Amino acid sequence: MAGMIGSSMSMVGEAAFNAKPAPPPIAGQRIRVLLADDHALFRQGLRQLLELEEDIEVIGDAANGEEAQQLVRQLRPDVVLMDINMPDVDGITATRAILSEFPRTSVVILTMYREDDYAFQAVRAGARGYLLKNAGSQDVVRAVRVTSQGASMIDPTLVPSLLREFHRLVNNPGTPKVERLNDREMTLLRMLVDGKSNKEIASELDLAESTVKNNLSLLFQKLGARDRTQAAVYAIARGLLPKPE
Repeated sequence: MAGMIGSSMSMVGEAAFNAKPAPPPIAGQRIRVLLADDHALFRQGLRQLLELEEDIEVIGDAANGEEAQQLVRQLRPDVVLMDINMPDVDGITATRAILSEFPRTSVVILTMYREDDYAFQAVRAGARGYLLKNAGSQDVVRAVRVTSQGASMIDPTLVPSLLREFHRLVNNPGTPKVERLNDREMTLLRMLVDGKSNKEIASELDLAESTVKNNLSLLFQKLGARDRTQAAVYAIARGLLPKPE
């Protein structure tokens, strides 16, 4: 299992494009996880890995995307670890459907596919994470924790191609231009790319956390982004902010 789940990852949103240590468990918090993969042995191994962590609880598993959608409705997990190539309904289609109904759910794609197009489709569908199945076990645990807190995590080998594709998309003549951002919006965007949580942003700007959440929703709408991951990628692809070193 460890061999299938050894490369380091980078985070977008929680830690922008620079890898940081996994956040420690939050006292008293249990992260409810749903597994979706058509290989029963892989699901079993992943369950055993995650249940070694005191703050993670695997509440169910699905063999295809349709089952995953049904179980999300029934169990309301915090995080879904989703394969792409599954029978009946694929993982990207399931991700799009799940997030249209339950936008607060975090979906992390865990797949063998390192092709750029799959990663691009996953991010556009709203996935907060994209990991390869040869990732290290602690990278998977890290992804569960950071995405459950609203952040994102993407295999760093895919980040350059994602940026190129988003840059191509946003510079397409048919793509609506983004309105000019004001100083407050640029500050919020910079904090997102720096990996600040809503609570940290609220504290630094002396705002209520609910105000930050509302301001971010308006910012996402203005950027044409559906979440923090897309907002961070769009900001860098559009040249609004430099890519962190």
